[in-house]
Amino acid sequence: MSRRWLLPALPLVFLAVVLVAPVLRLLAEGLAPGAADGAEPLRWLDVWQDDYLRWRVLWSFAQAGITCALALLLGLPCAWVLARREFPGRALVLRLLMLPFVVPTLVAAMGVLALWGPRGLIGGPLADAGVELTDTPWLLLYGNLFFNLCLVVRAGVDALEQVGAQRLAAARTLGATPWRAFWRIEWPAIAPWLASALCLVFLYCFAGFGLALVLGGQRYATAEVEIYTLVAHELELGRAGVLAVWMMALTGAVALAYAWLERRLAAPARVAPVPRQRPATALQWLGVAGAMGLLVLVCVAPLAAILWHAASALFVGQGAAVLTDADTLAALGNTLRFSVLAVVFATALGLSHAFALQSSVTWRALAFLPFVVSPVSVAFGLLLLYPDWSASLPVLLAAYALLAWPFVTKSVTAALDGLPVHCAQAAATLGATPWRVFRRVTLPMIAPALRRGMAFAAATALGEFAVTLFLSRPEWTTLTTLIHQHLGRPGAAPLDAAFVLAALLMALALLAFLLIEGRDRRAGDNARHA
Repeated sequence: MSRRWLLPALPLVFLAVVLVAPVLRLLAEGLAPGAADGAEPLRWLDVWQDDYLRWRVLWSFAQAGITCALALLLGLPCAWVLARREFPGRALVLRLLMLPFVVPTLVAAMGVLALWGPRGLIGGPLADAGVELTDTPWLLLYGNLFFNLCLVVRAGVDALEQVGAQRLAAARTLGATPWRAFWRIEWPAIAPWLASALCLVFLYCFAGFGLALVLGGQRYATAEVEIYTLVAHELELGRAGVLAVWMMALTGAVALAYAWLERRLAAPARVAPVPRQRPATALQWLGVAGAMGLLVLVCVAPLAAILWHAASALFVGQGAAVLTDADTLAALGNTLRFSVLAVVFATALGLSHAFALQSSVTWRALAFLPFVVSPVSVAFGLLLLYPDWSASLPVLLAAYALLAWPFVTKSVTAALDGLPVHCAQAAATLGATPWRVFRRVTLPMIAPALRRGMAFAAATALGEFAVTLFLSRPEWTTLTTLIHQHLGRPGAAPLDAAFVLAALLMALALLAFLLIEGRDRRAGDNARHA
């Protein structure tokens, strides 16, 4: 019995120390603010009575809701085309839908600036024509779409594959038009899937930090950015605590809705999917071209714009010197060191969690807690609970591992669910020890899933930004924080340097993902769970 509890002890203790206890400390600060910093205590409803804070929370809601509406409006037609049409390059498009899950948040923000900013490929000509986008919500909404449109498209493709071909054929036989067949047959079947995906979209946008910090500006920054500002610049821990508690409560409500929807989708019915058809008319080909053009504009163009600006900065501008700068080399070393250690720790936690807690639905749900609590709230809670350790390497690495661990757990758990039981039983019957069964039978069978989880964990650690701002020392500057420093300086040279560093960080994230994930072509199937 004592050995049985050794395996789950590592993830449970880690979760209690790094997430649960800091969140409880943050709740205490929010429920009784003012004690930590000597300020006048705030009331629980002060967030809604303060015009400035109320605007931050309401705008956080609004930008998340608008992104959900835009992602559904634009993503559903793209998903239908990918699910119902067969055309050259379709498999590559499905593969590329995974790109936004690998690209760091700050790189995506730089891509939006490279495309729509004052010096962007599109924003520059618009600014010359008198159309200024810097102080508008468009940049943040476009950045949100970059990450979340692919999520809705992927969920829509998966959902449309659950629609039975017989039901759809029967409706068409009875005289239903394509639109009526979609509205009466396909839409009721895919609506729960899309609602689940939109819950994730809302959670990401509502609790997002990096995009809002870089693209929101003074007026359109979200509540998460305001929490960081109150802590890091104004030292008003009480107001930050109240705001953080409200954000966690609202995020938790949406997370419960997502969990309820996911439970309904846990066991989809086995159906014969609708066969894909090659476009036969010019109008159908035009629909395919329009859907692919939309995906390129939203999900590929920002990355291409970063490469364009980085190349211009290297060969024409003033960005070449940043690659050999001492600060860049130090930041690169810190990024690689922190990421490697975080992935190793996250892999150990994920394997322990997946193997020890596989049979319990409640324990499985614990792996999703880091997704419910935003990185800003995690970092703020650690700062409050462990003030003497707030600038220590163990706390920083623990926060990194906390954010990367769920990817490993989710992938390994899904692989274990599909593992044939008789293989391990046969090995044990032949006298193999549990360790030998794991090493010779189980591990080779779950290795592709483990690599996928580690690849997403590595991409997460390489691009981590929020906890680094809270918990890092000046000498621990990473590529993300160095990019942020360059963006805060005036002039063309710092902006060129930021684009070069963003391209470097993007290349590192993609390289790490490809090296760890290997040639497993099923990795794209994990995109929806990311």
